[in-house]
Amino acid sequence: MGHSGGMTNPKKRGRTPQPPPVPQSRRVPGADLLSAAQAAVGAAQSAAGQAIDAAQQTAGYAFDAAVRLPPASAQLAAQLPDLVENLSIAVDRLNSTIDRLDRTLALADPVFATYDRLLPRLEAMISLGEDLFGALAKLPGVGLIGRFTGRGGEEPPPEPDKRRRR
Repeated sequence: MGHSGGMTNPKKRGRTPQPPPVPQSRRVPGADLLSAAQAAVGAAQSAAGQAIDAAQQTAGYAFDAAVRLPPASAQLAAQLPDLVENLSIAVDRLNSTIDRLDRTLALADPVFATYDRLLPRLEAMISLGEDLFGALAKLPGVGLIGRFTGRGGEEPPPEPDKRRRR
């Protein structure tokens, strides 16, 4: 295959490719563009008119409501921001009090746990002491010792006889 010494380029240099021509069916005539713009302006004017009418009607309702608002209600409405602020302050104080109580209970929790462990033992000791004093009181002569020492002011009530109930 014979090549000449230089390279050849099928495209000619210095010429820019031209875009293909737009078919006639895709072009928008100026009259159609103008009528579409006029239709859009008309729709926008109609929407703006409706919005203005609605705003005027709403303003009229608001004015009517304001005129009919009793003075006491207006005064209450004026005090609402202060009431909300006072309520906010009260809620903040309540939250800080709850936090303080929570911290105090957390510190006292070991004491409550110890109390819960000791309470049944104390109840058992008290019951044992009552049983012991009851048994000692039944012994003959213990009442005399109590009177001599000055601690025997109490005498246990006598047990009812089962024979008397018949």
